[in-house]
Amino acid sequence: MPKKSKPTAKTRIAELRSELAEHNHRYYTLAAPTISDREFDLLMEELQALETAHPELADPNSPSRRVGGAPIEGFRTVPHSVPMLSLGNTYSDDELRDFDGRVHRFLDSDGSEPVEYTTELKIDGVGIALRYRDGGLELALTRGDGTQGDDITENARTIRGLPLSLAKARRGELEVRGEVYIRDSEFEEWNRRRAAEGLSRLMNPRNSAAGTLKILDSAEVARRPLRVWIYSVIDPAGHGLTRQSEVLDFLNELGFPVEPNHGRHVGVEDTLEACRLWSEERRTLDYGTDGMVVKVDRHDLQRELGFTSKAPRWGIAYKFETAEALTQVENISVQIGRTGNATPVAHLEPVELLGTVVKRATLHNQDEIDRLGVRIGDWVAIEKGGEIIPKVTRVLEDRRTGNEKAFRFPKKCPECSQPLTRVEGEVAVRCTNEFCPAQTKAHLLHFVGRGAMDIEGIGESLVEQLVGKGWVKDPADLFALEADRLVELERMGPKSAANVVAALKEKNQPALGRFLFALGIRHVGATAGQLLADHFGSLDALRAASTEELEAVDGIGPEIAGSVVLYFAREETAQLLARFEEQGVRPKAEAPRKPAADGIFAGKVFVLTGTLARRTREEAGAAIKERGGKVTGSVSKKTDYVVAGEKAGSKLEKAQQLGIEVLTEEEFEARLD
Repeated sequence: MPKKSKPTAKTRIAELRSELAEHNHRYYTLAAPTISDREFDLLMEELQALETAHPELADPNSPSRRVGGAPIEGFRTVPHSVPMLSLGNTYSDDELRDFDGRVHRFLDSDGSEPVEYTTELKIDGVGIALRYRDGGLELALTRGDGTQGDDITENARTIRGLPLSLAKARRGELEVRGEVYIRDSEFEEWNRRRAAEGLSRLMNPRNSAAGTLKILDSAEVARRPLRVWIYSVIDPAGHGLTRQSEVLDFLNELGFPVEPNHGRHVGVEDTLEACRLWSEERRTLDYGTDGMVVKVDRHDLQRELGFTSKAPRWGIAYKFETAEALTQVENISVQIGRTGNATPVAHLEPVELLGTVVKRATLHNQDEIDRLGVRIGDWVAIEKGGEIIPKVTRVLEDRRTGNEKAFRFPKKCPECSQPLTRVEGEVAVRCTNEFCPAQTKAHLLHFVGRGAMDIEGIGESLVEQLVGKGWVKDPADLFALEADRLVELERMGPKSAANVVAALKEKNQPALGRFLFALGIRHVGATAGQLLADHFGSLDALRAASTEELEAVDGIGPEIAGSVVLYFAREETAQLLARFEEQGVRPKAEAPRKPAADGIFAGKVFVLTGTLARRTREEAGAAIKERGGKVTGSVSKKTDYVVAGEKAGSKLEKAQQLGIEVLTEEEFEARLD
């Protein structure tokens, strides 16, 4: 009987890659392994030895690449083939019914025939776009700003369960989107290992996943427990798919990990039942989810519904109710903001809430402390507003022991010892010292922040050191910093120092609207800054403007106009702007935005008040202007609509007194659609 021939290296490598890919799929996606870890390791060792001996047979999508490669210098930025948009949010059954109503209106349906929806768990992870070419992984991108992301392909190759070569090879391009996450149990094990190594505890799985994806050393990424769920296909029609439910089945067939708890439902009430079910059942999962993603199932209806400027009209996130935690107030201190506002902050016994450890919560002002009746030593309930910002919601008075202490504002600023004063008619208490170091730090952080100058590499730690050493007293000083001096600071190596200086140099010709907002002129937010930039065109023209000329600008009322005139009349401002000029910082004017003359809000004047859940004030104002409307900061007889969000105050009361139409956020969104 003839001997069986020994397979060639090429053949054996192909066999091992296929076998290891199948075992990866069984272990990480199906949770049904058929071999032991040791057997898997032996196969991997054999493959790595063969690949080392035959470098001409290297393949970037080999299972051996999951161990990572050599560190890289940085990530290149690549445009998304299709923008990665965020979904709008709903927070109640009625809001989801409103969404269903808008779907029917756009489809010109009377509602008698229910729409079919798919539901998928909204994973608390990090978005990722993946492109495959002829069945092999070619490119992986972060969400970035939605239009372009960072190329993290080498890091993506290390993600457990992500197929590097598809089970069913397909010619041409396939792009999918998904969410990278870390299981709770694996996160806890990771933290135990860190503790054993004397390292600090990581705060939560989502932030850890996001930070891991941006590590330049993929070998380090491979040591971290990243996983992924895939949920969509770009150009589904090109792959013969007509429904989202078909997309999920298609992804499963190709070997992608697909979160299994999805479903298809007829009508909004059936959809709501699934959302309510998972609001409770989610606690049994080994990964975080804060809601359900609801999508119109049929792709032809999705195309008909289209998009707003920010999100698809055919999909929305149903957010689960906010969780609550109980803890004790250890102390109450006062923080000073960039305008001198003194804000009381509760220091809490650390408590975990929705995957993060909460140690502090804002108490807003003395009136809020009095309303809650909170004292130092009290047990309190805390929530995360919109699952983000911790806040104290109530005091557990039945737990009081008699040792609790009432809190009253100090008479002097805790940072500079100058007097704190309460302006008559306002709840705010302010430090009157413009040179207070706390105000300087807060002002600098505002100046470099994303909504303002957006200067990378300058955060709280660096600002603390710069102010503490006396190197920076105002924003103009930032542009005089040199890399040779920055390296003297803690955690600031030569490369980081050079990056900070380069980032500052990049922003020495900022858009005028952003620059005005960054200056921190009282009452001038991002929207007002843009209105002023659009109208005056240059900083010199704005500085020369009178109060009357400013008030003539649509959206600029007496309060803003007076604040702008006062700001530019000060000698300190003139000196600051002169020093910006000396450092080569010269703001440029932006091209004016011309609102649509025939838009749905043409000629209408809006006032926004309260907290909006779905958009920032800036985004809501932009949406109004894009449709021909105007946004102002104060309510008058000329106001057509007031959009009232949560905790709307005096502007809402004035609108009601004047008989002006008030829109809830839901009504406003419906009119935008």
